[in-house]
Amino acid sequence: MVKILSINFKKFSNKQKLALTWWINSKYKNHDAVIFDGAVRSGKTLCMSLSFVFWAFARFKNQCFAICGKTVSSAKRNVIFPLTENLQQLGFKCKYKLSSNYMDVYFENKQNRFYFFGGKDEGSAALIQGMTMAGVMLDEVALMPRSFVEQAIARCSVYGSKFWFNCNPDHPFHWFYQEWIKKADEKNALYLHFTMEDNPSLEASVKKRYETLYSGAFYDRFVKGVWSASCGQIYSIFSKKRHVVKVLPNNFDIYVVSGDYGIINPTSFGLWGKSGGIWYRIREYYYNSKINGICHTDEEYYAELKKLIRGLNVSKIVLDPSASSFIECVKRHGEFAVVKAKNDVQAGIHLVMDALGQDKILFHESCENSIREFFLYSWDDRRKGERVKKENDHAMDDIRYFVSTILNKPSESSFFALSLKRTT
Repeated sequence: MVKILSINFKKFSNKQKLALTWWINSKYKNHDAVIFDGAVRSGKTLCMSLSFVFWAFARFKNQCFAICGKTVSSAKRNVIFPLTENLQQLGFKCKYKLSSNYMDVYFENKQNRFYFFGGKDEGSAALIQGMTMAGVMLDEVALMPRSFVEQAIARCSVYGSKFWFNCNPDHPFHWFYQEWIKKADEKNALYLHFTMEDNPSLEASVKKRYETLYSGAFYDRFVKGVWSASCGQIYSIFSKKRHVVKVLPNNFDIYVVSGDYGIINPTSFGLWGKSGGIWYRIREYYYNSKINGICHTDEEYYAELKKLIRGLNVSKIVLDPSASSFIECVKRHGEFAVVKAKNDVQAGIHLVMDALGQDKILFHESCENSIREFFLYSWDDRRKGERVKKENDHAMDDIRYFVSTILNKPSESSFFALSLKRTT
């Protein structure tokens, strides 16, 4: 332990030194996890990987660990190959078993094994399931599905095990930001935020080049190291200050519910009330079966719909026209009038933009999923034809159904205006 910590630190910043030694620091050593995030080229990956191995050999021998990237190839390229080069210079011996995706590392009289995993999609969780590990390091964790990350940390059942996370920032509603960075104290995790200034080996000319390479959200994320809203945000006009209210009117003239129905995908219902010529999204219901692990039946969703309405005199329920089974379920109960929503995506987006621009729709602060999706719903310029990313769009579809069908009707002129806007 003494030898592996006797590195000459003169080329490391104070932040990097803390990253390398936090687990022996009297103030931080009892933390269960460490989170490294921030700008590109800030030196966080090198420090994390070295620190991970130093900690592993200081605390354990003959144990298994995991080094995870978005893919096994990216883990090898970005972490493992640079790491082993540095380790060998420090007196470690590394023996690869590339066909089985692991390496055995030796130092003095100790040996530990490090497996390589990729967390590229929901199915990746099965690859790591069943293992017993003393620690896991997840590089590019913001690019991994939550299911893989949670399965990986669940494998760390050896006494004294810890979790190591590293990423560049993404959008501020990302699950990792919400569940780990914002809750770092609650999860007993040390959070270390890096900027390019924390990497003294980075030349000033290189820093300047990175500052000129990016703009907008990419500049915020990669250069400033800030978790910022998506590039290509569709409803960039949406503002919490302008469109979100804490207090609702005392009385409403009419109530309507809009809904986007999903079996595997999330289901979103919104209760709207009109007062003073303005429609307010009073409250909402949002259920994601992928996160909760249980799919609801039509009858269960109908029960949730009734809870949302809570005995109010709702004039219409506007539903996704493709939700045929749920529409029939609502009709069969005979309590509410059902209307199939108008579902022209681009024309509907234009109408929602108009409604936001004229403050015709406002949202109570409790409608957290709508507010979240407004900042994430974005154009996908890689696709031809329909250019909307098919993600973070369920409350957005529900709102679009309401605006297109109840608040307004799309016209050929509005569709033409949107098309012209997207092609100029």
